[in-house]
Amino acid sequence: MNPHLESIHHLAEQIGRSVRLMEVCGTHTMTAFRSGLRSLLPTKVALLSGPGCPVCVTPDDFVDRAIAIAGRPDAIIATFGDLLRVPGTESSLERERARGADIRVVYSVLDALALAKKQPDRKIVFLGVGFETTAPTVAWAIHKAAREDLGNFLVLSAHRTMPPAMAALLHGGEVAIDGFLCPGHVSAIIGIRPYEFISRDYSIPCVVAGFEADDMLAAIEMLLKQAAEGRAQVENQYTRGVSAGGNPEAQAIMAEVFEPCDAEWRGLGMIPLSGLGIRETYRAHDAQAVLAPQLVPAIRSCAESAKRSACLCGDILRGAKLPTACTLFRTACTPETPVGACMVSSEGACAAYYRYGV
Repeated sequence: MNPHLESIHHLAEQIGRSVRLMEVCGTHTMTAFRSGLRSLLPTKVALLSGPGCPVCVTPDDFVDRAIAIAGRPDAIIATFGDLLRVPGTESSLERERARGADIRVVYSVLDALALAKKQPDRKIVFLGVGFETTAPTVAWAIHKAAREDLGNFLVLSAHRTMPPAMAALLHGGEVAIDGFLCPGHVSAIIGIRPYEFISRDYSIPCVVAGFEADDMLAAIEMLLKQAAEGRAQVENQYTRGVSAGGNPEAQAIMAEVFEPCDAEWRGLGMIPLSGLGIRETYRAHDAQAVLAPQLVPAIRSCAESAKRSACLCGDILRGAKLPTACTLFRTACTPETPVGACMVSSEGACAAYYRYGV
């Protein structure tokens, strides 16, 4: 038996009660399913999926704004592919592209920057979605566009920061969480110190984990050791990729271009200072400020409203329910016909349960 797994079983017996650990990151969710890790854990150790899928937590409103911009004849939307099928109020970027909107899939924000240079007569609007992992490169692109006077390069920002969302989960008190597996790639940017309030104020252990199955087992073992010893600290399993202070250069460019703002999260509602808005200095590259699309609220058909109201994506993102509790799961909602964002992204909990879960 794997030594970490053997220790996990021993610690679970020692603790003697159920332990609920939340893997905040969608990549951890996929790793746990692909490797069969969940089935190897003791029955009293449960893994909960959290709000760590950036596409999943992006609200309808952001998609609606992107669609409104896509309707402008002078605009080109540049986006990562996994955002195409995320439903807005009445449509999606994929549907609008099929109807003729100029929406292009890019693999990097640098592709969008290059497009702005090639087509100076069009407004290139990059959809900035993601956590602290992707925000530094988008900040760098905005900074570069400002230096090179690329006024047609714009960003519609839906960037979010992870620690405030974790605080919102704990403050809500809906789900009992005994420990957090903190995301390795976010932590590579911000370090481990931003999680200290969780152990200090909520007495909940946190361990930053890498993305291999063995990394996750080691991190789970570290969390259970803390639980068995009555400790609540922030520890770092992913030492090969994460330092205590994170990446100061990435933090600096984010702080220069972005500023904290209140942000809406799917399933979690409005979380104060959890978003990254573009600062006044770089407002010329803020799509929301420059284009200010006036949205007319779409009215869903009765059938569409009923279907979307039955979707449990918000509850799943909070760890309050499993995808299998949703009546739409594997019936009306599949990867081919997604009703909710959690089924769209490869990092979404519903997509993971559909592909690997039993």
